[in-house]
Amino acid sequence: MNNISITNKKYDIKDRALDFAARTAKFINALTKNQITIEHSKQLIRSSSSIGANIEEADGTLSKKDFINKMAIGRRESRESKYWLCLIQKIDFITDCKLKEENAWLINEARELLLILSSIINNTQIKNNIE
Repeated sequence: MNNISITNKKYDIKDRALDFAARTAKFINALTKNQITIEHSKQLIRSSSSIGANIEEADGTLSKKDFINKMAIGRRESRESKYWLCLIQKIDFITDCKLKEENAWLINEARELLLILSSIINNTQIKNNIE
């Protein structure tokens, strides 16, 4: 039985992470395929989908330390996703304006997920006296 719940919010972190993974997959699918985008996309699809998977695992943990650990993995994956999205943006292979806008939105959402997960981790540590 889980004593820790992260699903009570109006737009909860699970939904945001799932939406982020889905939008990232659609974004990747729309990219022009070349050796560089294919390799970077492989990394991005793994990290972006791992955020939500780790949040789901965190919600099923029995201990607060395990909860924090899973959320921290999700936070690292958010950071990694942001990196790959920024790299794709910096390489400047995207010529379509809508794809550029989507890339910028995804970068911002990765940053927001990172901040939200950091807040959840910090609040859980403070509330439960965990370092």
